[in-house]
Amino acid sequence: MKLGVFTVLFGDRPLEDTLDFLVNVGIEAVELGCGNYPGNAHVPVKRLISSVQARSEFLSRLSSRGLEISALSCHGNPLHPEAKIAKKHHEVWRDTVRLARLLDVKTVVAFSGCPGGTERDRTPNWITCPWPPNFSQALEFQWTKKVIPYWKAEAKFARDSGVNVAFEMHPGFVVYNPETLLKLRDACGKNIGANFDPSHLFWQGIDPVAAVRALDKTVFHVHAKDTRIDPRNTAVNGVLDNKSYADEAARSWIFRTVGYGHGEDFWRDFVSALRLVGYDGALSIEHEDSLLSAREGFLRGVEFLKNVIIAEPRGKMHWA
Repeated sequence: MKLGVFTVLFGDRPLEDTLDFLVNVGIEAVELGCGNYPGNAHVPVKRLISSVQARSEFLSRLSSRGLEISALSCHGNPLHPEAKIAKKHHEVWRDTVRLARLLDVKTVVAFSGCPGGTERDRTPNWITCPWPPNFSQALEFQWTKKVIPYWKAEAKFARDSGVNVAFEMHPGFVVYNPETLLKLRDACGKNIGANFDPSHLFWQGIDPVAAVRALDKTVFHVHAKDTRIDPRNTAVNGVLDNKSYADEAARSWIFRTVGYGHGEDFWRDFVSALRLVGYDGALSIEHEDSLLSAREGFLRGVEFLKNVIIAEPRGKMHWA
């Protein structure tokens, strides 16, 4: 298993400086943002698609430093009921898959998206309960008319390009837990799997270790991000919380750097579960901790994970 990072964290720094810094602290793999919500500060997608020389130079910057690309990412909402937003996010998705094929990257990380509840809606409608009946009706509309038709076609497009689609299970989108991920996979194809980010599962009451075991071989990529659940605020208001992420003291939960929400015991169990299901890719650090600066949170995450994902010996061990 490799130590990686989602490089949008360093979007304000030039690519060369970012790569040198990452190598110096022990990073082995990079997840590159190609547009939509994360942006694409380091990846000139259109130019890389159109130029063999540009691709060669880009890959050389990575290989000369011993870095590999764990995934390309384009988290967006191509199912957005606003046609202009959906079109823009779809085009970025398609270009990211094209670039992945050209760079020989096997995984593209994305969101499943979320449509409106009817053809007339102008905003996404994330439905989490079956009653009153209009909620169930809207959910049926979303999956049968929007979600499955779109992703069945796009899974084929990715499959024809030799690419796996790793959906981040994220509340607010139709795929937000293992059940909804597997539902979409069953409907659209076996090249659909998970970008497993435990931070979004903790506050839903999901045990990430159990979820990894349930998903098994469908874990295609992994984010290393933690969540701290505030027991006092949660005891009063529960975990559904739409207050600003900047209002840390009042929220029921906040995102934290790995180790600041759950300790080494959890993360060791989590890495062990990943090994049990055969995952041997990157743990890609994603920093969204509002209590630590980007640099401080990232460096603390690196040091924490180095103690967790030390490579285990393969085969039989011979003791001296």
